[in-house]
Amino acid sequence: MNYAALLQQRFGQQFQTPPEAWEQFVEHCEPVHAAKDAVLKPHGAAERFFYFIVQGSAGIFLWKDSHSVCLDFAFDGQFCADYMSLLTRQPTPLELTALEPSELLRMRIEDYDLLTNKSVGSMIRLMAAESSFVDKQQQQIELLTRSAEERYEILLTRFPGIANRIAQKHIASYLGITPQSLSRIRKQIR
Repeated sequence: MNYAALLQQRFGQQFQTPPEAWEQFVEHCEPVHAAKDAVLKPHGAAERFFYFIVQGSAGIFLWKDSHSVCLDFAFDGQFCADYMSLLTRQPTPLELTALEPSELLRMRIEDYDLLTNKSVGSMIRLMAAESSFVDKQQQQIELLTRSAEERYEILLTRFPGIANRIAQKHIASYLGITPQSLSRIRKQIR
């Protein structure tokens, strides 16, 4: 697979990035496969990698009182990592887990730093950080201003097919509701 072309197709128009930028990016990556439920970064550890999801999905979870709370999802064509740990180089209570069998491009944190020293790499890093920030702000606004039903409908629009790809307990956790409440909402929407 031509990973540079895939990245160019996904981000090139949005960020006016030359194809060479993605070729440089891919040179620092290795393709990896993760099984469903594979822990890519355990809680209590420092992040060691930066990922691009070629195909599949991942979730960021916070462990609380012996169960996990889903804070975010990433799907095909998105970057993912424990960004807080990536930026601070400190362990965090967050866990990054593959939510289905996934094909990823994985970049070591040292290569992520090296790439940042190049102007193109700096642009890619900024793009990934800004995109992540905007997504998290939007999620928080929705959590505070929308009903659970509205949040679920927004999630379905933002990530078509999510209900068939991700466990309902993770979707409910992300929405801040119980799996039983999600089941009721799904019946109402059908």
